[in-house]
Amino acid sequence: MDTRALADALGALARNHAWTWCARTRAIFEALPGYDPARHPVQLVDALDHPRLEVLLSDLAMMELVGQQRSRLADLTDDPVPPQIAYFSPEFGISDLVPQYSGGLGVLAGDHLKAASDMGIPLAGVGLFYRSGFFRQQLDGGSQRERYESYEPPSLGCVDTRVKVAVPLRGHEVEARVWRLDVGRVPLLLLDTDVPANQVADREITDRLYSGSRRHRLEQELVLGVGGARALAALGWSPPVLHLNEGHAGFLILELLDRHISAGRSLDDALLAIAPGLVFTTHTPVSAGIDRFERGLAASYLETWARRWRVPVTEVLALGASADDDKPVFNMAAFCLRAAGRANGVSRLHGAVSRELFAGVPGGSAIGSVTNGVHARTWVMPRLQDTFDAVLGAGWSDGDPEAWSRVDHIDDETVRGLRRAGATDLRALVAHRVGETIDPDSLVVGFARRFATYKRATLVLRHPDELAALLGDDQRPVHFVFAGKAHPADEAGKALLAEIVAFAASADARGRFTFVPDYDMAVAGAMYAGCDVWLNNPVRPYEASGTSGEKSALNGGLNCSISDGWWDEMADGVNGWVIPASDAATTQGRDGDESAAALALLADEIVPLYHDGGGPWSASWIRRIRHSWQTLGPQVTAARMVADYRAQLYEPALGEVRQP
Repeated sequence: MDTRALADALGALARNHAWTWCARTRAIFEALPGYDPARHPVQLVDALDHPRLEVLLSDLAMMELVGQQRSRLADLTDDPVPPQIAYFSPEFGISDLVPQYSGGLGVLAGDHLKAASDMGIPLAGVGLFYRSGFFRQQLDGGSQRERYESYEPPSLGCVDTRVKVAVPLRGHEVEARVWRLDVGRVPLLLLDTDVPANQVADREITDRLYSGSRRHRLEQELVLGVGGARALAALGWSPPVLHLNEGHAGFLILELLDRHISAGRSLDDALLAIAPGLVFTTHTPVSAGIDRFERGLAASYLETWARRWRVPVTEVLALGASADDDKPVFNMAAFCLRAAGRANGVSRLHGAVSRELFAGVPGGSAIGSVTNGVHARTWVMPRLQDTFDAVLGAGWSDGDPEAWSRVDHIDDETVRGLRRAGATDLRALVAHRVGETIDPDSLVVGFARRFATYKRATLVLRHPDELAALLGDDQRPVHFVFAGKAHPADEAGKALLAEIVAFAASADARGRFTFVPDYDMAVAGAMYAGCDVWLNNPVRPYEASGTSGEKSALNGGLNCSISDGWWDEMADGVNGWVIPASDAATTQGRDGDESAAALALLADEIVPLYHDGGGPWSASWIRRIRHSWQTLGPQVTAARMVADYRAQLYEPALGEVRQP
């Protein structure tokens, strides 16, 4: 191998994001001169000059590792299969170094792609490339401030496909360039309107994730749906099954209908024709969470399609009508449910709630469920992965129950050492980010998620005396670590965040309540590895699924949660704690009751168990961890989730589409 071949090999490894879940490939980048964990591997490789490459060539162990990992990547990617499923999502969380996600929806989408790659499922992702990504969070006087950075696609591992597509928007067309970002076997197509041919306003359509006016949001969704469908076609791909991850990509339906109507079918017949190959996943259990556009605004964009189809625009608008809406809007969930042959919620409880929520929409009563899971090799800390591989075998990451049954072979001291290692890393992050210290003997309670009001981030603050007793116990110390962002337009969420930040800075916190700013996948990973208890206290049943507690469980954390989302179906009374639900008639009464119940669980059961016999990580606590691994490990992986999608939705859809 010469320097040119080495640079090519390193570049190939850097551009394929299989490194996000392959420790051996990451070890290559960590050994490169100038390594910085905040820089994408592509940037590290591009900075290597000839002398540095010559030095690397002389390192035989390094060259052997590069050769092995390049061969492994070739085995994954050198014989690609045309995608049979296209997975559309407005955001994808592949890595904290690829800031094209805001939170749970995007991270779930990234985990879906990774699991599909592991399982050899012929799937492609379709999304948008946001030049400014999602915001970076700063605290100004305790309040959230948003800061945006600028990103170039090649610097994040994207490759220009040389394909451009046109999307009709209110009497003119917008051009979108198609980038490709590889995730193992899975190609992810990202559309970008920041091209010279476009007007200034059109170049800004894909500028930021979840920001701007409703018009801006609608135009983003048209580019995602219509442009995404056209991008697949321009690349010569015609996947029979199209999966909508939420309604944001629902305008894909317009392009699908247009193909059939242009061939001579009526609108009704076209709807019947596209249904078998269309899968819709809803993530919201409340009406307020549904994506809607004011009817007049929607009409100004849908008029183009009405004219093409020679139907009144009111007929197109009717596809997005819902009897539950109290004013004229175009309801994206109703639109998707009318068109999709199959639909699902993201937990059993959410499926039931969705059937009730959408009972008045055609297709609403048939909504099923596939409970969310998480990509194990992305989210389990490396030291623990090594232990699982050695003791459980490789099948643990696939959710193999037989593999997980062997966790009893991991002795107490090994578990304790792994928990201590995760806690040490979290203490280092907190010290670096916030300048605060966590007592090594503390029970660490974690809470990290979007600061939406229904998630009730401030619930533990409602009973200050009980909280003070927990924080003031020097014999059995407890430390709370909070993180999360509020949507830039969510003033109520920002107020909750400011309240948490203010309490963390107050004397009442006793230095044992920390808020870590600028929550992202890297902060999340440190918290999952280092927190002993994962706190989740939403208003039931508003947490459609939630996945943060699943990631904590895989790392050896124990959940303390309201019985909602995935926890509602997987808690068994021993693998964590269920916060008792209140039957109070008022919101204030309910919140007060459930706050008191959570604090009582911590004080009366969780803290004593953790410190039993002097602790931390008592033998009784470790037995709970093992039981959590045995019972939850087989259930919470993205491999199980994607296998369920394949069996319940993808294979039936493929079979129906292919029927003569």
